Amino acid sequence: MTTIGEVISRIRNQIKAVDADSFITDRVIYSNIMKYAKMYIKRQDAITSRAKFNSLFTRLPCVELIEVDRVEACCDINSGVTVMRTKEKLPGVLDGASGPLLRFVGSIDTSVEAFRTTPQLYNALQKTSGAKYNKNKYYWLLDGYLYLPNVVWPSIAVDGIFEDSLNIFKCDSECKAIQTQVFSIPSELFAEIEQQVTNDFMKSMQINNDPVAGDKQSPLRA
Repeated sequence: MTTIGEVISRIRNQIKAVDADSFITDRVIYSNIMKYAKMYIKRQDAITSRAKFNSLFTRLPCVELIEVDRVEACCDINSGVTVMRTKEKLPGVLDGASGPLLRFVGSIDTSVEAFRTTPQLYNALQKTSGAKYNKNKYYWLLDGYLYLPNVVWPSIAVDGIFEDSLNIFKCDSECKAIQTQVFSIPSELFAEIEQQVTNDFMKSMQINNDPVAGDKQSPLRA
């Protein structure tokens, strides 16, 4: 599969920014790639089956949980109910047409799945007459963290499509540079993304080289 470093290199070659002194950093290029990737993957998810993205999902096999206050979790539930939260923020979950692209959240042996909800919907569910018979587990994503009410698990497994480095969750020894990680965008979408990003950089470089605008700072230096 294509790595992040490879897609960055393709953009560099398109805009001829391959010299060592180029002020267009890998971080700037990747940021612009992901800007369009988020837009296109959401659009594609709205018109095709999510199964099309199966090969792009990455499993975080053991994401540590900690207990938090119910107020932090935006959850006005009865006292005595434990609310667990991922210790670290997830590494940037991409959004699809129907929300975050998370295929599985649940126990680390995957025997119990938690279902996506919101604090408001969970509160309403707990007030129904059949709440005591409901054995399902639930989660919500808030400010980059996953919250799971009424579980006592020390950790969870998470399958998702992520945009940021997974090092904090997957490094057992030496962590790899983000450029070596797999680029989690369908290959058929990248041609369109590549064209948009290249056009943006070329326009910015033309403005920077314009004699009239020569005294102005390049927008890429910000």
